[in-house]
Amino acid sequence: MAMADLEGRVALVTGGSRGIGAGIVRRLAAQGADVAFTYQSSQDVAEQIVKELREAGVRGLAIRADAADPDAVAESVHRTARELGGLDILVNNAAVINRGPFADFTVADIDRILNINVRAVILTAQAAIGHLPDGGRIINIGSCLAERVPAPSVTLYAVTKAALTGLAKGLARELGPRGITVNNVLPGPIDTDSNPATGPAADMLRGHLAVGRFGTIAEVAATVAHLAGPEAAFITGASIAVDGGFTA
Repeated sequence: MAMADLEGRVALVTGGSRGIGAGIVRRLAAQGADVAFTYQSSQDVAEQIVKELREAGVRGLAIRADAADPDAVAESVHRTARELGGLDILVNNAAVINRGPFADFTVADIDRILNINVRAVILTAQAAIGHLPDGGRIINIGSCLAERVPAPSVTLYAVTKAALTGLAKGLARELGPRGITVNNVLPGPIDTDSNPATGPAADMLRGHLAVGRFGTIAEVAATVAHLAGPEAAFITGASIAVDGGFTA
């Protein structure tokens, strides 16, 4: 059990019902935070996570919200603040990936990934600014593909994750006088249900890793928790790789 250095803090994690998002929810709660999270369709899973958080002694709130819906995105922030009494930490994790030849993407394809991976992050940050106290935290989950693209078919996804670099740097300047930090965490190949370490592309990906293995959800969540905590107050505008040397 991690030390309770987030006790009394309220966090919102978008896309928090599975994979890396769920790992972040659980880690922040383990360090004492009350945690809201958004999900799109897995209500049973979301309710189970809320039950886990309550059994651990913190408050949990599951909010059904489509990251492609701008009204739902903003309302998830406001609802968190209303029902949990404020907002101290925003983790923008919700994202989609589409693969294929760049020339084949339709306008609808482009709009969808931009709306979820970029616009939703902007809108949650905008909504959060009015709730965050001095010393608050905004943490965006980017991708190692923002820094290095070693294979074709993920160009559009890489574009959306690279956009978060400019957002973090600009917002760090705007919010720095209030002690609010804004950072990106860039996971590399992480062993999840959607990208298993035994998947068809796993050997190719391992070949790009300095440590020769996939990362774990817990390793990403630990970095997020550090950035959310009091010891990371001097880190802002940064993009921190948790990628096993993928971009080394």
